[in-house]
Amino acid sequence: MHTPLWRALALAAAALVLQACSGGDTVTTLDGGPTLVIGHRGASGLRPEHTLASYQRAIDDGADFIEPDLVLTADGEMVARHEPMLDSTTDVADKFPASRMRTRLVDGVETTAYFAGDFTLAEIKTLRARQSRAGRSTAYDGLYEIPTLAEVIALALGAGRTVGIYPEIKHSTFHAGLFGVNVFEDKLVAALHAAWGNRADAPVYIQSFEVSNLQYLRTRTAMRLVQLIDADDVKADGSMSLVAPYRQPYDFVVKGDPRTFADLLSDQGLDFVKGYADAVGPWKPYLVKTVDDGTDRDGDGQLTINDRRLVGSTGVIERAHQRGLRVHTWTFRNDASGYGFSDPQQEMTYYMQLGVDGVFTDFPATGVAARKAL
Repeated sequence: MHTPLWRALALAAAALVLQACSGGDTVTTLDGGPTLVIGHRGASGLRPEHTLASYQRAIDDGADFIEPDLVLTADGEMVARHEPMLDSTTDVADKFPASRMRTRLVDGVETTAYFAGDFTLAEIKTLRARQSRAGRSTAYDGLYEIPTLAEVIALALGAGRTVGIYPEIKHSTFHAGLFGVNVFEDKLVAALHAAWGNRADAPVYIQSFEVSNLQYLRTRTAMRLVQLIDADDVKADGSMSLVAPYRQPYDFVVKGDPRTFADLLSDQGLDFVKGYADAVGPWKPYLVKTVDDGTDRDGDGQLTINDRRLVGSTGVIERAHQRGLRVHTWTFRNDASGYGFSDPQQEMTYYMQLGVDGVFTDFPATGVAARKAL
């Protein structure tokens, strides 16, 4: 069908705007394919996170991968929770007495909570999930139980199309103190290999904010590994704030290794990461610099992170790609965290334009729409 002149001109103008924003021509992903859309904790903007309902909604909305963060129960079962603490995402306090709470160090921070590691799987299956982020619908609170990794794998395998899983080993050092060194890692690869085989092309990425567990996994699996990169905040000038416990991988803290998360994105750091991982997963402000210059860009009378001036790529994507490392960045939310953007779809399209290989989003449908916009 012949494209009308007005539409051709509009498309050309849109392409020029994106090109101007990115500071140059469109950059492709490492393998030249489309950017992956990863359902962050499922479709956690629409359902309570890390529930089968959340993962199913992500699949229905077109996500390529679903992300189960994993913790261990008292009897060594892997369940999907963002943290080993159950308090903010479940009704545990309604069902168990305060005497079941414990005080433990989590990445060096003294924390009093109900810990998954003190409950059997049977006990955890009595709990129901709750929405953990203020401002989101609580209509589904109390409906869904906490899934095991086995249940998440079964859901992905039964999706009717290829849906990958992207498990994160939460707090490896913490879990090693409770269950033994690398017990968690061994359980994980055993489950993943049983489902997909020990294959580099399996629809699986294994991620961690720590380093030594990924190095260990490199000796145990051909599946793809991802080094996550954290920070505490973004300063007004666009530089990263690095404050404990978000300053370093916690195993570095324990070992006295002075390197920070930011150091792992330097040339030397990326060379180091390439020795054991297939991808880096930086928080998105590492990839795109934005500056708080006091301008109300969206005209709503309030200064927020959405109003930041967009400077452009920091070069991390390009330097990672030069080393054969994919870049998967996080987290894109329709209702928060739009550094330099008020439109979440436009924000994700911008990052895709820069060549990121994957985006984690609480709203996978928006990620799919952003990809289609390209």
